[in-house]
Amino acid sequence: MEEVRELSESEKNWAMLCHLSAFAGFFFPFGGIIGPLICWLSKKDESAWVNENGKASLNFQLSMLLYMVLAIPLCFIIIGIPIIAFLGVLKVVCIIIASIKGSKGERFKYPISIPFIQ
Repeated sequence: MEEVRELSESEKNWAMLCHLSAFAGFFFPFGGIIGPLICWLSKKDESAWVNENGKASLNFQLSMLLYMVLAIPLCFIIIGIPIIAFLGVLKVVCIIIASIKGSKGERFKYPISIPFIQ
């Protein structure tokens, strides 16, 4: 059975930062992957909570990238445009919810996330 302990403010803040750093993707190419990757790699060995949140954020960002790439060819038959719009809105909403929950020490399971990193 897993031992339950109180999370420090630092752990909660780093977990939140793992999720929020995905917004870098709106400003830099591949920033949505590089941001969570840097946060996760810098603190994953120090905290199981940060490790868990970092992997979840990174898996979600990789999944979103895959879904967007798969939806691009569908734009030629119009259906890809609403799919990409839906994925964009879903991405923003999920990042915000995961950030808030991570900062409170609560778990959040991203929808449609493929577990690339176990």
